[in-house]
Amino acid sequence: MAAKIIDVIKYEGDNDVLIYKHPTTDFNLGTQLIVHESQEAVFFRDGKALESYYAGRHTLETQNVVGLKNDINAMAGGEHVFHSEVYFINLTTELGVKWGTDSKIRMFDPISGLHLEIGACGTFNIKVKDGRKLLLKVVGTTNGFEQEEIFGSYGVTTKTANGKFKGMIVSKVKSSLARAIRENDINILEVDEHIEELSELLRTEINKVLEDYGMYVPEFFITSIMTPDDDPNFIRLREQHAERYLKVQQQRIRKAELEAAQEADVVQAETKAKTALIAAEGEAAARLAHVRVEAEEMRLKGYTYSEETARIVGEAAAKNEGGGASGIASEVVRTGVGLGVGVAVAGQMAGTVKGIVTGADGTWECPNCHNRTNKGLFCESCGYKRDMSWTCSCGQTGLTGNFCPNCGKRKGE
Repeated sequence: MAAKIIDVIKYEGDNDVLIYKHPTTDFNLGTQLIVHESQEAVFFRDGKALESYYAGRHTLETQNVVGLKNDINAMAGGEHVFHSEVYFINLTTELGVKWGTDSKIRMFDPISGLHLEIGACGTFNIKVKDGRKLLLKVVGTTNGFEQEEIFGSYGVTTKTANGKFKGMIVSKVKSSLARAIRENDINILEVDEHIEELSELLRTEINKVLEDYGMYVPEFFITSIMTPDDDPNFIRLREQHAERYLKVQQQRIRKAELEAAQEADVVQAETKAKTALIAAEGEAAARLAHVRVEAEEMRLKGYTYSEETARIVGEAAAKNEGGGASGIASEVVRTGVGLGVGVAVAGQMAGTVKGIVTGADGTWECPNCHNRTNKGLFCESCGYKRDMSWTCSCGQTGLTGNFCPNCGKRKGE
């Protein structure tokens, strides 16, 4: 009796199945192969993958099934049959597969120099990247290939999840986690801050192993790293870390206090300078106002002062036996008329303000170097030129002629 030949090959079973081997092994040329969007179909014969098919409807013919031209048998009824296995591979991503280390990971902490034991757990997502490669690896290493080694979801009890891939992933985690922590100088007490970084490092290492099986992990997550809280070494490590943290905080506080003190000194110096500047400006303004008031009073009372000065000078001249302008000027100052008036009068009598006569012999004092022995037009000590201008009693200054152009008075009147 001829074997039953089916017309359509497809798999519409549970999506949790990773690989499904179709129970039919004899196929007719012209049979329709239906591959769903999330599947890959591979024809397998004598330990070799003949052809792969992806989403769509495919008609099996000699030109699209490589290696069948010499292996087609003619059966009763004119049908041409070939013998092969067909595997449907699930290409969807399996999400949230849980993992955890089944024993402690021994590691050396380079910061403290202590040996510690840690554990880790989390989840990962996994999918088939190359179905043909996966089949070659699984079929090639399994004697008497059985369907139950491929069936099942990535739960806790399935043989595939626990026996092959999950065990492989956990083994890679145990061999890589401690090294990743050490090579990246991660403090085990602060390891939770680096979970995302460590997860990515482990994902890269895991995919290097899974590449040979045509599988890869698009996402890998560490949800927790268990530290040995009751280990004396770990307790000592935490104490050391707390001491270092306290010292760092104290240094930061001292630095902040020093910076604050320096800033306060700067502010104080700036305030003092501004206060001094304001005081100086106020004093200068007060002096300027006082000078202006005095100048106005002198201008208003100038005539009265001139008469009074003339009277005092006349009396002093009558009493002064030594004579000379110097004696008269000294008497004016002595009698208390005022330094400003006395200098002006002395200047009138000597013919100069900036070159005041100091001696009976006509010598004059240099206002620049104060040499009192000068007789000519220039100072014998510094070369200062004597100013021969005079001031009239009417208040006109800087006169060089014999008469005042303002009031007509003669020089000396």
